[in-house]
Amino acid sequence: MTSHSKKSVLMSRIEGLRQIPTVPAVLQPLLQYLELPSEQLDVQKITEMIAQDESLAAQCLQMANSPLFGTWQKIESLKAAVMGLGIQRVTDIAVSCGVLNMMPKDLGGINSVAFWEHSLGCALVCRHFARKISYPDPGKAYLAGLLHDIGIIVNLWLLPHEFRSTFELARSRGIPLAEAEQETLGFTHCESGMLLAEHWSLAPDLRESVSLHHATDESAEHARLVALVELSDLLCRMSGLNYGYVERCEVNLLNQTGFSVLSKGHPDLKDFDWARLTFELESYMDEVHSLVYAIYRK
Repeated sequence: MTSHSKKSVLMSRIEGLRQIPTVPAVLQPLLQYLELPSEQLDVQKITEMIAQDESLAAQCLQMANSPLFGTWQKIESLKAAVMGLGIQRVTDIAVSCGVLNMMPKDLGGINSVAFWEHSLGCALVCRHFARKISYPDPGKAYLAGLLHDIGIIVNLWLLPHEFRSTFELARSRGIPLAEAEQETLGFTHCESGMLLAEHWSLAPDLRESVSLHHATDESAEHARLVALVELSDLLCRMSGLNYGYVERCEVNLLNQTGFSVLSKGHPDLKDFDWARLTFELESYMDEVHSLVYAIYRK
């Protein structure tokens, strides 16, 4: 079978099946409600919406008490979390908890916790990096980082055997996962992720972050957000918040397409303190490990 026909067969399996996970029921109306102007949002209504899912509510409360979300005193109720952390932060937490529970439980030797540590780490770095360069919507940067690898969910659910072989190839050769996917499947998690992003009706900028974070040069309208994800993803993969294996390759962030894209709007980026950002990333690691382990229950 040629690589082209193999890709066609695999993609038809993805497009034809309805096993693709859905966003937890409470999140769809919550995200739609949060599209309203901020002055129309009601803390009590948001609290009630999250509280409809007891498991999600409990996980949100646990995450709200993490130092990663700026908590300095114990939060004991959802309403207190919404009022103390703010609507955007609680939304970030709710989406994080909802998505973290969607990975198949039996991954045949693949470390599922590592995938979610990478996604949560990328979300946090995206948000942090966005603030550093005065990107106008750090909350959107967080969501883009969190969701950028949802194509891996699709591949694991619908192509489990093929994806495990792909992952083993990437791990044994120490190459980027996307490179191994292209070699063995004929497409990457970016393409399968786009199908899921459309299935979930994600906003256009989040769809681009999912589908183009390894091809920022193909992004137009939302290139800055995609560039943030590209660089944050790379920083995490090189700094220990990876997929559970070390990529044996040298990376110069200054040569990345994402750096070039962001530099156009932020000329002072050439003097950016990457060493400090990497150090700050390392300070996240223990907390990311403990949060994911607690939330992603096997």
